[in-house]
Amino acid sequence: MATVILVRHGRTTANASGLLAGRADGVSLDEMGRDQAAATGDRLAAVPVVGVVSSPLERCRQTAQFILDRQNGTPHAPLDPDLTECDYGQWQGRTLSDLATEDLWSVVQSQPSAVIFPGGESMAAMQARSVAAIRRHDAAFEAEHGPGAVWVAVSHGDIIKSILADALGMHLDLFQRITVGPASVSIVRYGASRPSVYATNTDAGDLSWLSNNAASDDAPVGGGAGHEARGTSGA
Repeated sequence: MATVILVRHGRTTANASGLLAGRADGVSLDEMGRDQAAATGDRLAAVPVVGVVSSPLERCRQTAQFILDRQNGTPHAPLDPDLTECDYGQWQGRTLSDLATEDLWSVVQSQPSAVIFPGGESMAAMQARSVAAIRRHDAAFEAEHGPGAVWVAVSHGDIIKSILADALGMHLDLFQRITVGPASVSIVRYGASRPSVYATNTDAGDLSWLSNNAASDDAPVGGGAGHEARGTSGA
């Protein structure tokens, strides 16, 4: 069972100004976003990752580079267009406050599986392509590096929320219950019988336990003893 660490890009100039950036060019991390990405890179430095797969958009590539710069090795670092932002079509570039006046806004909030953005992508298609990409990379990294492999996927808020919803067995219509903040870390391990979600939307905390990534596919009855950080003793 390989493990994927899902990282959202750090805060951008568009996030700070309340714009829906979508796939627009030239949207980069702002100063806070760079600090957030650097902090996430520092957290992940304790984990020898075998790959850092990124959305091709600039904000994700920047965030991925902060992670790569803090790795001792040289992880495989491909770009995958299937992890890119949702195609928001005619919504792209508009302010969130303006979009909130649209009739479609309430559907996005309550029934995202029915949403097709005007001139863009459906949210169901967004989830299907991103989940398929994560599972494809996960299987490839496990086949090459073994079941203890840990890798990183750097993507976008709605993309990661849809991946987490799938891993949690939630219908897409419930995915707005999930929060994924800038530069946050979520962790999923895909097992033979089901995925296990180890963390969602974290921005602090030790991750060195992922270096000792041995786990059963079975869920421990009663919750189990949890994991130990590297260098600690069970005594």
